[in-house]
Amino acid sequence: MSITPLMPVYPRCGVRPVRGDHCHLIDEDGTRYLDFASGIAVNLLGHSHEGLIGAIQRQAATLMHVSNMYGSPQGEELAQRLVDKTFADTVFFTNSGAEAVECAIKAIRAYHQHEGNDDKFEIITFKNAFHGRTMATISASNQEKMHKGFNPLLPGFRYVDFNDLEGAKAAIGPNTAGFLVEPVQGEGGIRPATQEFMKGLRDLADERDLMLALDEVQCGVARTGTLYAYEQYGIEPDIMASAKGIGGGFPLGACLASEKAARGMGFGTHGSTYGGNPLAMAAGMAVMDAVANDEFLAEVRATGERLRGRLEQFIGNYPDLFEEVRGMGLMLGLKMKSEPRPFMVHLRDNHQLLTVAAGDSTLRLLPPLVIGDAEIDEFFDKLSAGAASYKPAESD
Repeated sequence: MSITPLMPVYPRCGVRPVRGDHCHLIDEDGTRYLDFASGIAVNLLGHSHEGLIGAIQRQAATLMHVSNMYGSPQGEELAQRLVDKTFADTVFFTNSGAEAVECAIKAIRAYHQHEGNDDKFEIITFKNAFHGRTMATISASNQEKMHKGFNPLLPGFRYVDFNDLEGAKAAIGPNTAGFLVEPVQGEGGIRPATQEFMKGLRDLADERDLMLALDEVQCGVARTGTLYAYEQYGIEPDIMASAKGIGGGFPLGACLASEKAARGMGFGTHGSTYGGNPLAMAAGMAVMDAVANDEFLAEVRATGERLRGRLEQFIGNYPDLFEEVRGMGLMLGLKMKSEPRPFMVHLRDNHQLLTVAAGDSTLRLLPPLVIGDAEIDEFFDKLSAGAASYKPAESD
Protein backbone atom coordinates (compact mmCIF):
# COMPACT_ATOMS: atom_id res chain seq x y z
CA MET A 1 0.00 0.00 0.00
CA SER A 2 1.56 3.31 -1.09
CA ILE A 3 -0.97 5.80 0.27
CA THR A 4 -0.42 7.10 3.81
CA PRO A 5 -2.94 6.40 6.60
CA LEU A 6 -3.60 10.15 6.74
CA MET A 7 -5.00 11.13 3.34
CA PRO A 8 -2.14 13.03 1.65
CA VAL A 9 -3.93 16.32 1.03
CA TYR A 10 -1.50 18.35 3.16
CA PRO A 11 2.20 18.88 2.33
CA ARG A 12 3.14 18.24 5.95
CA CYS A 13 6.56 19.47 7.09
CA GLY A 14 8.95 17.81 9.52
CA VAL A 15 7.74 19.76 12.56
CA ARG A 16 5.67 17.44 14.77
CA PRO A 17 4.27 19.34 17.77
CA VAL A 18 3.18 17.34 20.78
CA ARG A 19 2.83 20.08 23.41
CA GLY A 20 2.12 23.77 23.69
CA ASP A 21 3.45 26.27 26.22
CA HIS A 22 1.88 29.74 26.07
CA CYS A 23 3.16 31.12 22.73
CA HIS A 24 5.44 28.21 21.87
CA LEU A 25 4.97 24.78 20.32
CA ILE A 26 7.21 21.91 21.38
CA ASP A 27 8.19 19.17 18.94
CA GLU A 28 8.37 15.49 19.86
CA ASP A 29 12.17 15.86 20.00
CA GLY A 30 11.90 18.79 22.44
CA THR A 31 12.57 21.61 19.97
CA ARG A 32 10.70 24.80 20.88
CA TYR A 33 9.14 26.96 18.18
CA LEU A 34 7.85 30.48 18.63
CA ASP A 35 4.34 30.29 17.23
CA PHE A 36 3.43 33.30 15.11
CA ALA A 37 1.00 31.17 13.10
CA SER A 38 -1.45 30.18 15.88
CA GLY A 39 -2.91 27.34 13.86
CA ILE A 40 -3.72 29.98 11.21
CA ALA A 41 -5.34 32.46 13.61
CA VAL A 42 -7.00 29.82 15.80
CA ASN A 43 -5.04 29.64 19.08
CA LEU A 44 -5.70 33.24 20.02
CA LEU A 45 -5.14 32.55 23.75
CA GLY A 46 -1.97 30.58 23.12
CA HIS A 47 -1.52 26.92 24.00
CA SER A 48 -1.90 26.74 27.78
CA HIS A 49 -4.57 29.23 28.81
CA GLU A 50 -5.91 28.09 32.16
CA GLY A 51 -9.38 29.54 31.65
CA LEU A 52 -9.90 27.76 28.34
CA ILE A 53 -8.40 24.47 29.49
CA GLY A 54 -10.41 24.51 32.72
CA ALA A 55 -13.68 25.23 30.94
CA ILE A 56 -13.17 22.32 28.54
CA GLN A 57 -12.14 19.94 31.32
CA ARG A 58 -15.15 20.81 33.47
CA GLN A 59 -17.59 20.46 30.60
CA ALA A 60 -16.02 17.22 29.37
CA ALA A 61 -16.64 15.74 32.80
CA THR A 62 -20.29 16.85 32.71
CA LEU A 63 -21.74 16.55 29.19
CA MET A 64 -19.92 16.56 25.85
CA HIS A 65 -22.64 16.01 23.27
CA VAL A 66 -26.39 16.01 23.03
CA SER A 67 -28.60 16.13 19.96
CA ASN A 68 -30.03 19.44 18.78
CA MET A 69 -33.44 17.83 19.15
CA TYR A 70 -33.23 18.98 22.77
CA GLY A 71 -32.87 22.33 24.44
CA SER A 72 -29.38 23.78 24.73
CA PRO A 73 -28.74 25.90 27.83
CA GLN A 74 -25.05 26.11 26.88
CA GLY A 75 -25.79 27.15 23.30
CA GLU A 76 -28.36 29.71 24.38
CA GLU A 77 -25.86 31.30 26.75
CA LEU A 78 -23.09 31.68 24.15
CA ALA A 79 -25.54 32.82 21.47
CA GLN A 80 -26.83 35.51 23.81
CA ARG A 81 -23.28 36.68 24.51
CA LEU A 82 -22.63 37.03 20.77
CA VAL A 83 -25.96 38.78 20.19
CA ASP A 84 -25.23 41.22 23.01
CA LYS A 85 -21.77 42.05 21.63
CA THR A 86 -22.55 42.28 17.89
CA PHE A 87 -25.10 43.41 15.30
CA ALA A 88 -26.76 39.98 15.35
CA ASP A 89 -30.13 38.86 16.62
CA THR A 90 -29.59 35.13 16.14
CA VAL A 91 -26.76 32.60 15.81
CA PHE A 92 -26.30 29.16 14.23
CA PHE A 93 -23.33 27.20 15.58
CA THR A 94 -21.10 25.10 13.34
CA ASN A 95 -17.88 23.12 13.67
CA SER A 96 -15.75 25.11 11.21
CA GLY A 97 -15.40 28.28 9.21
CA ALA A 98 -16.40 26.63 5.95
CA GLU A 99 -19.66 25.47 7.53
CA ALA A 100 -20.28 28.97 8.88
CA VAL A 101 -19.82 30.42 5.38
CA GLU A 102 -22.07 27.70 3.93
CA CYS A 103 -24.77 28.79 6.35
CA ALA A 104 -24.24 32.42 5.32
CA ILE A 105 -24.62 31.49 1.65
CA LYS A 106 -27.85 29.63 2.39
CA ALA A 107 -29.16 32.51 4.47
CA ILE A 108 -28.49 35.01 1.65
CA ARG A 109 -30.52 32.95 -0.80
CA ALA A 110 -33.19 32.00 1.72
CA TYR A 111 -33.79 35.67 2.56
CA HIS A 112 -35.08 36.28 -0.95
CA GLN A 113 -36.56 32.88 -1.79
CA HIS A 114 -38.56 32.71 1.44
CA GLU A 115 -40.73 35.43 -0.11
CA GLY A 116 -40.93 33.67 -3.47
CA ASN A 117 -38.11 35.59 -5.19
CA ASP A 118 -36.53 32.42 -6.59
CA ASP A 119 -34.59 34.38 -9.21
CA LYS A 120 -32.52 36.03 -6.47
CA PHE A 121 -29.69 33.54 -5.99
CA GLU A 122 -26.47 35.05 -7.32
CA ILE A 123 -23.82 36.19 -4.83
CA ILE A 124 -21.10 38.67 -5.72
CA THR A 125 -17.74 37.68 -4.22
CA PHE A 126 -14.26 39.11 -4.57
CA LYS A 127 -11.11 37.87 -6.25
CA ASN A 128 -8.33 36.24 -4.20
CA ALA A 129 -10.77 35.51 -1.39
CA PHE A 130 -10.68 32.30 0.61
CA HIS A 131 -14.01 31.11 1.97
CA GLY A 132 -13.34 27.42 2.68
CA ARG A 133 -12.91 24.04 1.01
CA THR A 134 -16.46 22.78 0.56
CA MET A 135 -18.01 22.79 -2.90
CA ALA A 136 -20.00 25.95 -2.24
CA THR A 137 -17.12 27.81 -0.64
CA ILE A 138 -14.59 26.95 -3.36
CA SER A 139 -17.22 28.01 -5.88
CA ALA A 140 -17.48 31.33 -4.05
CA SER A 141 -13.75 31.88 -4.60
CA ASN A 142 -12.11 32.55 -7.95
CA GLN A 143 -8.87 30.70 -7.16
CA GLU A 144 -8.10 28.10 -9.81
CA LYS A 145 -5.82 26.17 -7.47
CA MET A 146 -8.87 25.30 -5.38
CA HIS A 147 -11.07 24.52 -8.37
CA LYS A 148 -8.77 22.05 -10.10
CA GLY A 149 -10.12 18.51 -9.93
CA PHE A 150 -13.54 19.48 -8.60
CA ASN A 151 -15.34 20.90 -11.61
CA PRO A 152 -18.10 21.63 -12.35
CA LEU A 153 -18.40 24.32 -9.73
CA LEU A 154 -21.71 25.29 -8.20
CA PRO A 155 -23.40 28.08 -10.15
CA GLY A 156 -24.53 31.35 -8.66
CA PHE A 157 -21.33 33.28 -7.94
CA ARG A 158 -19.87 36.30 -9.72
CA TYR A 159 -16.30 37.47 -9.03
CA VAL A 160 -15.23 41.11 -8.83
CA ASP A 161 -11.87 42.69 -7.94
CA PHE A 162 -11.43 43.28 -4.21
CA ASN A 163 -11.82 46.93 -3.18
CA ASP A 164 -13.43 47.75 -6.55
CA LEU A 165 -16.72 49.38 -5.57
CA GLU A 166 -17.62 50.40 -9.10
CA GLY A 167 -16.99 46.84 -10.27
CA ALA A 168 -19.29 45.52 -7.56
CA LYS A 169 -21.99 47.97 -8.55
CA ALA A 170 -21.66 47.05 -12.23
CA ALA A 171 -21.95 43.34 -11.40
CA ILE A 172 -25.38 43.71 -9.82
CA GLY A 173 -28.06 42.19 -12.00
CA PRO A 174 -31.62 40.85 -11.79
CA ASN A 175 -30.43 37.63 -10.09
CA THR A 176 -28.21 39.28 -7.47
CA ALA A 177 -29.00 38.27 -3.89
CA GLY A 178 -26.10 39.81 -2.01
CA PHE A 179 -22.38 40.22 -1.38
CA LEU A 180 -19.91 37.95 0.43
CA VAL A 181 -16.64 39.61 1.42
CA GLU A 182 -13.73 39.33 3.86
CA PRO A 183 -13.11 42.69 5.57
CA VAL A 184 -9.45 41.64 5.64
CA GLN A 185 -8.39 39.06 3.08
CA GLY A 186 -6.25 36.52 4.92
CA GLU A 187 -5.03 33.85 2.52
CA GLY A 188 -5.27 36.51 -0.18
CA GLY A 189 -2.38 38.45 1.36
CA ILE A 190 -3.53 40.31 4.53
CA ARG A 191 -5.31 42.94 2.44
CA PRO A 192 -7.78 45.12 4.39
CA ALA A 193 -10.81 46.47 2.62
CA THR A 194 -10.91 50.22 2.24
CA GLN A 195 -13.38 52.32 4.18
CA GLU A 196 -14.96 53.49 0.93
CA PHE A 197 -15.39 49.92 -0.29
CA MET A 198 -17.05 48.57 2.83
CA LYS A 199 -19.30 51.59 3.27
CA GLY A 200 -20.18 51.44 -0.43
CA LEU A 201 -21.17 47.77 -0.27
CA ARG A 202 -23.40 48.52 2.72
CA ASP A 203 -25.05 51.38 0.82
CA LEU A 204 -25.57 49.24 -2.30
CA ALA A 205 -27.13 46.48 -0.22
CA ASP A 206 -29.47 48.93 1.49
CA GLU A 207 -30.48 50.62 -1.75
CA ARG A 208 -31.31 47.36 -3.54
CA ASP A 209 -32.46 45.11 -0.69
CA LEU A 210 -29.42 42.84 -0.96
CA MET A 211 -27.71 40.94 1.81
CA LEU A 212 -24.21 41.98 2.95
CA ALA A 213 -22.45 38.92 4.38
CA LEU A 214 -19.00 39.17 5.92
CA ASP A 215 -16.52 36.33 6.19
CA GLU A 216 -14.74 37.10 9.46
CA VAL A 217 -13.52 33.55 9.97
CA GLN A 218 -9.88 34.69 10.12
CA CYS A 219 -10.11 38.38 11.01
CA GLY A 220 -12.80 38.08 13.69
CA VAL A 221 -12.77 37.48 17.45
CA ALA A 222 -10.40 40.26 18.57
CA ARG A 223 -7.75 39.49 15.92
CA THR A 224 -7.83 43.01 14.45
CA GLY A 225 -8.20 44.82 17.78
CA THR A 226 -12.00 44.95 17.90
CA LEU A 227 -14.21 41.97 18.59
CA TYR A 228 -15.04 41.91 14.87
CA ALA A 229 -13.35 43.87 12.10
CA TYR A 230 -16.59 45.35 10.75
CA GLU A 231 -16.72 47.62 13.80
CA GLN A 232 -13.71 49.54 12.47
CA TYR A 233 -15.59 50.39 9.27
CA GLY A 234 -18.59 51.95 10.97
CA ILE A 235 -21.05 49.54 9.33
CA GLU A 236 -23.03 46.47 10.30
CA PRO A 237 -23.47 43.38 8.10
CA ASP A 238 -26.67 41.43 7.70
CA ILE A 239 -24.91 38.08 8.08
CA MET A 240 -21.46 37.14 9.33
CA ALA A 241 -19.41 33.94 9.44
CA SER A 242 -17.09 33.48 12.43
CA ALA A 243 -14.80 30.60 13.43
CA LYS A 244 -11.08 29.95 14.06
CA GLY A 245 -10.36 31.98 17.19
CA ILE A 246 -13.91 31.71 18.52
CA GLY A 247 -13.10 28.32 20.05
CA GLY A 248 -9.49 29.10 20.96
CA GLY A 249 -8.40 25.80 19.43
CA PHE A 250 -11.57 23.77 19.89
CA PRO A 251 -13.53 23.25 16.63
CA LEU A 252 -16.23 25.89 16.61
CA GLY A 253 -17.83 28.24 14.11
CA ALA A 254 -20.88 30.45 14.03
CA CYS A 255 -23.14 32.13 11.51
CA LEU A 256 -24.58 35.35 12.95
CA ALA A 257 -27.53 37.16 11.38
CA SER A 258 -30.01 39.93 11.94
CA GLU A 259 -33.63 38.94 12.40
CA LYS A 260 -34.43 40.26 8.93
CA ALA A 261 -31.58 38.33 7.29
CA ALA A 262 -32.58 35.09 9.01
CA ARG A 263 -36.21 35.18 7.94
CA GLY A 264 -35.74 32.25 5.58
CA MET A 265 -33.89 30.07 8.10
CA GLY A 266 -36.82 28.39 9.80
CA PHE A 267 -37.52 24.87 11.03
CA GLY A 268 -35.87 22.21 8.89
CA THR A 269 -33.88 24.57 6.65
CA HIS A 270 -30.47 23.84 8.18
CA GLY A 271 -28.80 21.62 10.74
CA SER A 272 -25.61 20.14 12.17
CA THR A 273 -25.11 17.01 14.25
CA TYR A 274 -22.25 18.40 16.31
CA GLY A 275 -22.83 22.13 15.88
CA GLY A 276 -23.37 23.83 19.22
CA ASN A 277 -22.38 20.82 21.32
CA PRO A 278 -21.86 21.60 25.04
CA LEU A 279 -18.08 21.08 24.88
CA ALA A 280 -17.70 23.61 22.06
CA MET A 281 -19.98 26.04 23.86
CA ALA A 282 -17.82 25.85 26.98
CA ALA A 283 -14.75 26.67 24.90
CA GLY A 284 -16.54 29.56 23.21
CA MET A 285 -17.68 31.01 26.53
CA ALA A 286 -14.14 30.84 27.89
CA VAL A 287 -12.84 32.69 24.84
CA MET A 288 -15.53 35.36 25.16
CA ASP A 289 -14.74 35.72 28.87
CA ALA A 290 -11.12 36.42 27.94
CA VAL A 291 -11.39 38.66 24.87
CA ALA A 292 -14.79 40.37 24.79
CA ASN A 293 -13.85 43.29 27.01
CA ASP A 294 -12.38 46.73 26.42
CA GLU A 295 -9.17 46.06 28.34
CA PHE A 296 -8.19 43.00 26.30
CA LEU A 297 -9.11 44.60 22.98
CA ALA A 298 -7.15 47.75 23.83
CA GLU A 299 -4.12 45.60 24.63
CA VAL A 300 -4.42 43.82 21.27
CA ARG A 301 -4.47 47.17 19.51
CA ALA A 302 -1.50 48.47 21.48
CA THR A 303 0.51 45.28 20.94
CA GLY A 304 -0.34 45.34 17.25
CA GLU A 305 0.86 48.92 16.97
CA ARG A 306 4.17 48.08 18.71
CA LEU A 307 4.72 45.06 16.50
CA ARG A 308 3.81 46.95 13.35
CA GLY A 309 6.05 49.89 14.25
CA ARG A 310 9.04 47.64 14.75
CA LEU A 311 8.27 45.77 11.53
CA GLU A 312 8.17 49.04 9.59
CA GLN A 313 11.64 49.86 10.89
CA PHE A 314 12.90 46.32 10.34
CA ILE A 315 11.97 45.98 6.67
CA GLY A 316 13.96 49.13 5.88
CA ASN A 317 17.10 47.11 6.63
CA TYR A 318 16.19 44.53 3.97
CA PRO A 319 14.86 46.41 0.93
CA ASP A 320 15.67 43.47 -1.34
CA LEU A 321 13.43 41.14 0.69
CA PHE A 322 10.40 43.17 1.81
CA GLU A 323 8.05 45.75 0.32
CA GLU A 324 5.56 46.74 3.02
CA VAL A 325 3.71 45.84 6.20
CA ARG A 326 -0.03 45.20 5.93
CA GLY A 327 -2.92 44.42 8.20
CA MET A 328 -4.81 45.42 11.33
CA GLY A 329 -4.21 44.63 14.99
CA LEU A 330 -2.41 41.31 15.30
CA MET A 331 -3.36 40.21 11.80
CA LEU A 332 -0.25 41.42 10.00
CA GLY A 333 1.53 40.58 6.77
CA LEU A 334 4.97 41.20 5.29
CA LYS A 335 4.69 41.79 1.55
CA MET A 336 7.84 40.25 0.06
CA LYS A 337 9.72 40.84 -3.19
CA SER A 338 9.42 37.13 -4.02
CA GLU A 339 7.39 34.02 -3.18
CA PRO A 340 7.20 33.88 0.67
CA ARG A 341 7.05 30.12 1.16
CA PRO A 342 10.83 29.49 0.98
CA PHE A 343 11.41 32.23 3.55
CA MET A 344 8.68 30.74 5.77
CA VAL A 345 10.44 27.36 5.55
CA HIS A 346 13.81 28.99 6.30
CA LEU A 347 12.44 30.67 9.43
CA ARG A 348 10.78 27.46 10.56
CA ASP A 349 13.59 25.00 9.94
CA ASN A 350 16.60 27.17 10.79
CA HIS A 351 15.30 29.66 13.34
CA GLN A 352 12.33 27.90 14.97
CA LEU A 353 9.90 30.66 14.05
CA LEU A 354 6.46 29.63 12.74
CA THR A 355 4.68 31.90 10.27
CA VAL A 356 2.20 31.33 7.41
CA ALA A 357 2.63 31.99 3.70
CA ALA A 358 -0.22 33.69 1.83
CA GLY A 359 -1.11 34.95 -1.59
CA ASP A 360 0.19 38.15 -3.15
CA SER A 361 3.75 37.31 -2.00
CA THR A 362 2.81 37.89 1.63
CA LEU A 363 4.07 36.27 4.84
CA ARG A 364 1.32 36.14 7.45
CA LEU A 365 2.09 36.96 11.09
CA LEU A 366 -0.75 35.67 13.28
CA PRO A 367 0.58 35.35 16.83
CA PRO A 368 -1.53 34.47 19.85
CA LEU A 369 -3.26 37.61 21.07
CA VAL A 370 -1.63 37.13 24.47
CA ILE A 371 1.93 37.83 23.29
CA GLY A 372 3.95 40.31 25.33
CA ASP A 373 7.19 42.19 24.92
CA ALA A 374 9.27 39.07 25.62
CA GLU A 375 7.69 37.21 22.71
CA ILE A 376 7.99 40.24 20.44
CA ASP A 377 11.70 40.56 21.29
CA GLU A 378 12.19 36.86 20.60
CA PHE A 379 10.31 37.21 17.32
CA PHE A 380 12.59 39.99 16.11
CA ASP A 381 15.70 38.10 17.19
CA LYS A 382 14.59 35.15 15.08
CA LEU A 383 13.31 37.24 12.17
CA SER A 384 16.53 39.28 12.05
CA ALA A 385 18.71 36.18 12.11
CA GLY A 386 16.52 34.61 9.45
CA ALA A 387 16.59 37.61 7.14
CA ALA A 388 20.36 38.01 7.53
CA SER A 389 21.04 34.37 6.68
CA TYR A 390 18.39 33.95 3.97
CA LYS A 391 19.47 33.38 0.42
CA PRO A 392 16.61 33.76 -2.08
CA ALA A 393 18.25 31.04 -4.18
CA GLU A 394 16.79 28.64 -1.60
CA SER A 395 13.55 28.94 -3.52
CA ASP A 396 15.13 27.14 -6.49
